[in-house]
Amino acid sequence: MSETRSILIADDDRAIRTVLSQALSRAGYTVRATSSASTLWRWVEDGEGDLVITDVVMPDENGLDLLPRMRRVRPDLRVVVMSAQSTFTTAVKAAQRGAFEYLPKPFDLKELLAVVERALARPATAPAEEEAEPGERLPLIGRSPAMQEIYRTVARLTTADLTVMVTGESGTGKELIARALHDYGKRRQGPFVAINMAAIPRELIESELFGHERGAFTGALTRGIGRFEQAAGGTLFLDEIGDMPAEAQTRLLRVLQEGEFTTVGGRTPIKANVRIVAATHRDLRASIRAGLFREDLFYRLNVVPIRLPPLRERTEDIPLLARHFLERARAAGLPAKTLSPEALERLKRHSWPGNARELENLMRRLAALYPQEVIGEEAVAAELAEAEAPAEGAPRSAETLEQAVERHLKVFLAAHKDGMPIRDLHERVISEVERPLLRLALSATRGNQIKAAALLGLNRNTLRKKLRDLDLPVVRGLS
Repeated sequence: MSETRSILIADDDRAIRTVLSQALSRAGYTVRATSSASTLWRWVEDGEGDLVITDVVMPDENGLDLLPRMRRVRPDLRVVVMSAQSTFTTAVKAAQRGAFEYLPKPFDLKELLAVVERALARPATAPAEEEAEPGERLPLIGRSPAMQEIYRTVARLTTADLTVMVTGESGTGKELIARALHDYGKRRQGPFVAINMAAIPRELIESELFGHERGAFTGALTRGIGRFEQAAGGTLFLDEIGDMPAEAQTRLLRVLQEGEFTTVGGRTPIKANVRIVAATHRDLRASIRAGLFREDLFYRLNVVPIRLPPLRERTEDIPLLARHFLERARAAGLPAKTLSPEALERLKRHSWPGNARELENLMRRLAALYPQEVIGEEAVAAELAEAEAPAEGAPRSAETLEQAVERHLKVFLAAHKDGMPIRDLHERVISEVERPLLRLALSATRGNQIKAAALLGLNRNTLRKKLRDLDLPVVRGLS
C-alpha cells in the first residue's frame, strides 16, 4: 500500500467498533470510529476519510439517511453499509442511496476486508439521481445467507437494466424476484407485464408476445397488441421460458439481438423498449443438450443469473415466512393465529416439495380450520401427515440427513456382510458425503471459493485441497 488510507466507522455497538478498528488497523489502514451519526457527518464534511463504514440504526440518526447528503458533499467518497436489519428493503435502499456495498450482520471479517480493498481500488462513479421509493413492503423474506446474497444481487441490479434469468423450483418465488427488480428499478414507472409460456398454446405464443395485424391468421379480426408493446417502458417477465417452442425462441433471439420486432403479419419494425426478466424451473443446460432450447438464446437471457434456493435449503427462514403468511391470512379476513415454538420446529423438519407456496397454503389452512389462537405441534403434524406419507417401500420425505445416511449404510453393509472386508470404509463414506456437499456449496456461491469456504466453515486452502483430492473441478474464485 503506497499511502495509508483512512477509514471512518460509525456503529452504536462498542464491541463492533473495537473489532472493526483492530482488524482494519492490522490491515494497515488509519481508523476513526464513533457511535454517533452526527460525528460521522462532521468528519465527512471536514473532508476526512477515504471510506465510510456505517451502521443503519444509530441513536441520533438513521445511517441510510446520511447517504444522499454524503454523496452531495463528497461524491467520490465510498460508503459501505452494514445492518442487523437484514431485509430486502434495507439492501435496496442502501444501493439506491449510493452505497458501494451492503453487508448484513453478522459478516466475516475477511469478507469486510475484501470489500474495503475493492472499494478503495475501484474508480468512483457519478452519483445516481435519487428517485422516489416505492411503498414499504417486503416482497422477499428471509435472513438466511442464501437470501442475503439474493438481496444484495437484486439491490445492485436496481440501478442497472440488465437481462436477468431466475431459476428455482416451483413455488420458490421467481415472480417475486421479477417484481422486485421492476418495483425498485429504473423502470418502476412503467408497466410490469407477465406471460407464462407453459400456459399459452404453442400456436399462439408469437401473437401473444409480439401482437398481430388484422387478417394475419384465421380469427384475427382486429389488430392485437402483444406483451412487448404492453410492457413498453417497463418490464416483461417471461415465466417458464424453458417451455417456449423452437420457432418462438428464434423470434425472441432476433428481438434481443436487434432490439426491435414486427407483429405477426406486420412489416414495420417496432422498438422493443423493455427490460427482460426470464424464469424457469427447468435445467436449461440439459434442455440445450437435448436440442430443446437454443444455446445462443440462453446466453442472451442468462446475462445475470439468480438462483432461488428451495425452502428445504433455508429452513432458518421458515419462522419468518410462516408469521408473514399468517399475517397475510389475517389481513384477508381469516382469524389471527400464532404458532407455538414446537410447531415452528415441526415446520422446519418438513421437506417442503412445494416450497414457500406450500407453506403459505398450510398457514391459510391452519388459520381457517383450527379454533385455537396458538397453533401447536399436533395441528401442524396432522396437516403435514398426508404430505409426508411415503409411497410403498419409500423412505419418509421428512427424514433427517443422519437417518438417510444410516438407511443407506445398512443396505450397503448388509450386501457385504458375507463377503470380503470393506477397505477404508470411513474414508469412502466421508468422500461420498463431501463430494455433493462441496458441489452444492460452490453452486450456491456461483463458484466463489472464498464464500464457499466461509459457508462450509473451512479455510480456503483446505477447500482447494479437498476439491483436488475428490477430483472435483477447481473453479477460480469470483471477486
